[in-house]
Amino acid sequence: DFLIKAKTDERLSTVPIVVMTASNDMHDEIRSLELGAADYITKPINPEIVKHRISGIIRLRESSSMLRLLKFDTRTGALTKEYFYKSIENELSLNLQKDFDILCFDIVNFKLINEKYGTQKSDELLKHIYNAQIKIFGNEILCGRIGSNTFSVLLTHADDYSQEKFKDLADMLYEDAPVNYTIKFGIYKITNKSIPAFSMCDRAVLALNTIKHKYGVYYAEYDDKIRLNMIREQQIIDGMETALKEKQFKVYLQSKHEAQSGKIAGAESLVRWAHPQFGFMPPDEFIPLFEKNGFITKIDEYMIQSVCEMLVDWKKLGIELFPVSVNLSRIDFSRDDLAENIIEIVDKYNIEHKYICFEVTESAYTFDPEKIIKVVSALRSMNFKIEMDDFGSGYSSLNMLNELPIDVLKIDMGFLLKNKKSEIKRKSILEFIINLARWMKIPSLAEGVETKQEAQELKEMGCDYIQGCFYAKPMPQEDFKKFILSM
Repeated sequence: DFLIKAKTDERLSTVPIVVMTASNDMHDEIRSLELGAADYITKPINPEIVKHRISGIIRLRESSSMLRLLKFDTRTGALTKEYFYKSIENELSLNLQKDFDILCFDIVNFKLINEKYGTQKSDELLKHIYNAQIKIFGNEILCGRIGSNTFSVLLTHADDYSQEKFKDLADMLYEDAPVNYTIKFGIYKITNKSIPAFSMCDRAVLALNTIKHKYGVYYAEYDDKIRLNMIREQQIIDGMETALKEKQFKVYLQSKHEAQSGKIAGAESLVRWAHPQFGFMPPDEFIPLFEKNGFITKIDEYMIQSVCEMLVDWKKLGIELFPVSVNLSRIDFSRDDLAENIIEIVDKYNIEHKYICFEVTESAYTFDPEKIIKVVSALRSMNFKIEMDDFGSGYSSLNMLNELPIDVLKIDMGFLLKNKKSEIKRKSILEFIINLARWMKIPSLAEGVETKQEAQELKEMGCDYIQGCFYAKPMPQEDFKKFILSM
């Protein structure tokens, strides 16, 4: 009775129990060992032998405890990463004809949860998720903790995965959780059992990362496109420093025109990459990567220098100068010396500040309003021009617009043209923005203008400047020089 009770008592279940009795009944000994006794000693006893046998049992239990620590994650009870990987490989080798999938799930923004609620609550959440998944999948399932906030499960293969199914799974994991959190899932359908288990889990995590910040999307399946995209992204990052040294980044220019007369009033500088392996690359392929790793600050500095060199060249050729704009990323504003650095670069080329304009996207202003206003004000006080780029595509605020020191309000026609179903609404919004700019005594510039009809509408609405393929596509410096000389 005691042995049966001890097996279910947490305090006693890990304590070795030795049965000592005067009974020599073999059935008693077998029954005692079946119920979990560590040893069975019959009287009369030899104290020295008993002492050595108990010492051996203690050493064995200590070794078992050490193995358990290596096998199980102490914070959650899940299998440790190394033991989980080994268990997967063992399970696959024993079931060669059976198909399996790797499911990985991750707590989004776990660091913020840690900061907000503390490590105790975070640990409670991890423990809750492990217990909930055991309840859902069963005790026999292989479940490991493979990252600080990432779990993985080996599942029998299924063909019926869906967003709805994983939404239901997420809801079950959220139930009774100690704090609110968001979870995402990644699936790798095991097609090659010979690759290491950690690579299988990595592939499931790669799939998961593609949806980490997508609202309403709960799971993603790994495919080779993800791996190839990752390889390409790494190749782009590996080549960025060399590209800068070798001037593989090229300056393209697109003209800005007075809406009423069509006369050139300025130009926007745009970066392109003549990659030795991938060929001509548009900015939307490499700029997001550079914004993530911070290299964008070097690109923007390179563009400012290149525009200054170009203006010096135009001056020597007797070309009448006009403002050329350079895009500033929100990442640039993390530099405390941004304004001073810009002034130093431009002054080195002896270019009048009025010929350099900086475009800052509307969304960038929401990043750190106070700092951006401070930097923009410093640049304007030195006679540089400032354009608010992509107005209408972000989260506009009239109060924000009132506080910002800007010279031109740039309207994103591409964003407004997306809503083609409601032509009246589109025109009304466009007219409102143009009138708002006029009321605030800020010139308006519409970019992305592609047709004569669009240009005519903008003229009638009172837009001041137009930029787009209707006048000219972005072109290399030499072609742009010929273009302006022909005007």
